[in-house]
Amino acid sequence: MIKEIAQLTIKPGMEQQFEQGVSQAKPLFLRSRGCHGVQLFRSIEQPEQYTLVVDWETVEDHMVHFRESPEFQQWRALVGDSFAAPPNVHHVSKSL
Repeated sequence: MIKEIAQLTIKPGMEQQFEQGVSQAKPLFLRSRGCHGVQLFRSIEQPEQYTLVVDWETVEDHMVHFRESPEFQQWRALVGDSFAAPPNVHHVSKSL
C-alpha cells in the first residue's frame, strides 16, 4: 500500500468550489483500480494550501490505471480551474 501526496495551491476565493469538486470526485477515485481511500486536508496557516492523500495498492494503480482513465479527466474537470499552480505530487510508503 502506498500513499499519493498531492500539495495543491488554490486560487483565492475558490476554496469552497475546490472542496465541493473534491467531494464530487471522491467516488471517481474510490471506484478506480487499487484505490482504498481519499482524504483532503487544509492548511491552518495558509488556507489556500491543501494536501490530498490517496491510498493506492501500487504506484502503477495511480500513475497508469487512474491517470489514463476517464475518471482522471473528470477529476481534473471538477477541480482543475481552481488550481493556482500545478499540483506537486509524490508517493510514500510506510517505513516503520
